[in-house]
Amino acid sequence: MLRNKTISAALLVFISLSALLASSGANMIVELSHSLGALFQKSGVPHFVQMHAGDADLERIDRWADNNGLVRRHQTAEMIRIEDGNLALGEGNGPGSGGVMDHYFVRQNRSFDLLLNLDSQVVQVNRGEVAVPIYYKQRDALEIGDTVRIAAPGFAMELRIADFVRDVQMNPSIIHSKRFVVHDDDFALLSGSLGEREYLLEFQLHDPGKLGAFRTAFEASNLPKLGPAVDHTLFRTLNALTDGLLAAVIVLVGLLICAIAIFCLRFTILAAIEEDYREIGVMKAIGIGASDIRKLYLLKYAVTAAVAAAVGYAASLLVNPLFTGNILLYIGTAPKGLGLRLIPVAAAALIFTIVVFFCLLTLRRFNRISAAEAIRSGTVGEALPAGDKLSLRGSRALSVPVFLGIKDVVSRFKMYRLLLLVFIASSFILLVPVNFFHTVQSPGFNHYLGIERSDLRIDLQYADSAADDYRRILDRLRGDGDVERHAPVLVGSYKTMNNAGVPENMTVEIGDFSLFPLDYLQGSAPARSDEIALSYLNAKEMDKKLGDPVRLLVDGETKVLNVSGIYQDVTNGGRTAKAALTDAPETVLRYEIVVDLKPGANVAEKRNLYAQTMHPAKVTDLEGYMAQTFGGTIEQLKLVATVAAAVAVLVSALITALFLKMAVAKDAGQIAIMRSIGFSVRHVRIQYLTRALLVLAVGIAAGAVISNTAGESLAGFAMSFMGAARIKFAVDPLQAYVLYPLLLLAVVTATALVSVASIRKTSLTGINAA
Repeated sequence: MLRNKTISAALLVFISLSALLASSGANMIVELSHSLGALFQKSGVPHFVQMHAGDADLERIDRWADNNGLVRRHQTAEMIRIEDGNLALGEGNGPGSGGVMDHYFVRQNRSFDLLLNLDSQVVQVNRGEVAVPIYYKQRDALEIGDTVRIAAPGFAMELRIADFVRDVQMNPSIIHSKRFVVHDDDFALLSGSLGEREYLLEFQLHDPGKLGAFRTAFEASNLPKLGPAVDHTLFRTLNALTDGLLAAVIVLVGLLICAIAIFCLRFTILAAIEEDYREIGVMKAIGIGASDIRKLYLLKYAVTAAVAAAVGYAASLLVNPLFTGNILLYIGTAPKGLGLRLIPVAAAALIFTIVVFFCLLTLRRFNRISAAEAIRSGTVGEALPAGDKLSLRGSRALSVPVFLGIKDVVSRFKMYRLLLLVFIASSFILLVPVNFFHTVQSPGFNHYLGIERSDLRIDLQYADSAADDYRRILDRLRGDGDVERHAPVLVGSYKTMNNAGVPENMTVEIGDFSLFPLDYLQGSAPARSDEIALSYLNAKEMDKKLGDPVRLLVDGETKVLNVSGIYQDVTNGGRTAKAALTDAPETVLRYEIVVDLKPGANVAEKRNLYAQTMHPAKVTDLEGYMAQTFGGTIEQLKLVATVAAAVAVLVSALITALFLKMAVAKDAGQIAIMRSIGFSVRHVRIQYLTRALLVLAVGIAAGAVISNTAGESLAGFAMSFMGAARIKFAVDPLQAYVLYPLLLLAVVTATALVSVASIRKTSLTGINAA
């Protein structure tokens, strides 16, 4: 179709890539939102859930709910918590140790909050069977037919895995609670033999928009509240977290690719005009109008764009499973109507429309082409600025070809700026996902979770014996010579007054936060008993700044605490607080102890020893905690980083080929003159290679700066909805500043050498003959 097959093929590939990313990103967003909506509807998601550890008066809960006009239906779901050390998942696996997850064995609910299987049908199990959360299927490679064993002194139960559970409340790995479904008879046996009993107080409302009014009424009641309260908006956010991040990055890359597509389109059209300049002049001289010539070129590029968009959409159908695999596993899929199926098609069509629109804008250049000048010169030509800013005589350290290459970039910077912008964008596309990936898996990511950096972390959930176990563990740590320091923390629930004067529950951590300090967005950790630090989302929703008062109900009296600091936290819905109160909370939710060992102590051995001797506490190191909490997210980000790197390299190679072919066509006369006065083909190639590599070096440097500024801001904006508003990239210098730049350098160098091969055919004889 186009006479220059290389440029035509490159343009086809590039537009196809743009359409592929646009269609895949659109499909992922559609799949995520639609499937999540179907999961919520199929399972009957509760609008409000109060977790409670301890005894509960079920009749009192029923009476309160029946008398509340906002409640459409309610239920109280009983759960049995089985400790990690009493549970073995899969064939040949022993009991767990060092896990952060709470394992709850439940019966299938009757009316709503239904637990679904991989076919999005309500899970039903027979006696002796169990349905296991998808999290463990993915983590431990479990299969149907594998065995789950529960063992404790005087008790043993073996269950066969009959299905896997999609849980609208507890699906994501960031939620440290998981529900296993068993038969009613097995549940009764477990309930009478081992485990702590906990409850979910679940409510569906007539009007979900009145959730705030319901929450206020619930908080004012005397119903059991020994645990966190969550709602359906948080369920949606947490279920969409991992794949939402992936979709956001793909959309960002797609937008940048669209911008680069515009640059490449301009390069391609200008290259075509350079090659056809004399023919364009002849057509204008014989009376063909500029609008008719534009139509000829527009038709060529419109057909190319249409074919490329179709190819890109077709390719997206092949790669979609790569991007949506996690969605299909954890959330499932749902039948989509024609309108939703057409959205990815519309995304590819949008790329086609953008291409055609900018074709029209660029092709306006035909109005400025003079027929006589085109026939006479055969090239557009570009006047160099008067006065040379660089002198060969003053640059003896550089070889002549290298100097001339640098001089050309400086003298004709306007021509090279588009290439520079593409290299900057490619560097940005490559570095931002890579840096974000390294940040999420870095040890310093604990600061965004609101947890202190330490060698070991000990968590003890509330139970009747929890206070005694807590004191026993503290005594053990005080007597351990390998422990350098430790800090106990009580996590409790306090009443606080919101801006409307209505009491609400707030989860507050009580302890000494000076031993294991966090990085605070503003201010510092609470040091006095009249100070409190708020998580970012808590401070935002309560409209609190440093020094503002927060009123807590402590021992029946209102105590005013001043905000000492604001920190980031994406756990517990991003709504936590820290205080240095001297009084223990009336309602203890859990106990935490952070531990640093002395230099030389073996952390892994100590973790295993503590896990065995500090039962029923959970003992983890920071790396294990992060892996279990964000393992799925890290794998998704690794996929994005790999795809982004491949796209950036391909884009850099493509734009280098297009640009240098255009430059060679534009400079044909100058190349012929240089060859006639003694410059070898090698010298001329070095000039063009110098131009490309100089622009690439500046582009990589600028891209690195922008990725560490604007890129961090974009990451912070995305994470701010979950409680982390200021992200500081943990950059791997070897990858970010050495390996990836060298990769781009190698690709651009190889592409440049291939692209300027036609210089050998350029001569004065050929120019004059033409």
